[in-house]
Amino acid sequence: MTEAPDPGEQARQICLRLLAVRPRTYIELAEALTRRGIPDDVIGEVLDRYRDVGMVDDAAFAKAWVASRHSGRKLSRRALSNELRRKGVDTELVDEALEQVDDDSERMTAYELATKRLRGMRSVPPEAVFRRLVGMLARKGYPAGMAVSVVKEVLAERDEESARLAEEIDPDAAVDGL
Repeated sequence: MTEAPDPGEQARQICLRLLAVRPRTYIELAEALTRRGIPDDVIGEVLDRYRDVGMVDDAAFAKAWVASRHSGRKLSRRALSNELRRKGVDTELVDEALEQVDDDSERMTAYELATKRLRGMRSVPPEAVFRRLVGMLARKGYPAGMAVSVVKEVLAERDEESARLAEEIDPDAAVDGL
């Protein structure tokens, strides 16, 4: 007759497998262990130990997540904040991690993203380009005012027709219309 596996050892093995793939938050690991039927007291004990030895560090996770997703996926602070909160990172740690991305950096990232997307829209009329780029930036979590401002700037650099349209756009009216 075989013995039932030790829940503590099971929890440790599950955590190690998950952490080998990518860093995880305390809450992500706790949810994974709960789904696998590990008792709550064992979950707390194992995860607290992993946190004590630095294997689970929500602050480091949040900082790495922000650096990676802002530069890689070009996500805004708001989108990054939402992702981290969904992963169970404490609000204070989220705010701390987001300090890496200042207003200028966020605007520059939005500008780079809009410029890159604009390259594939050579034959698209400026009005449609405006709508598409503002919509794309909004989906990435950028504030409406920043999205409109960045797209106006990018359009002004595109060609004469686009520059005229950019001049005609009232940022306040454009934001209200979004």
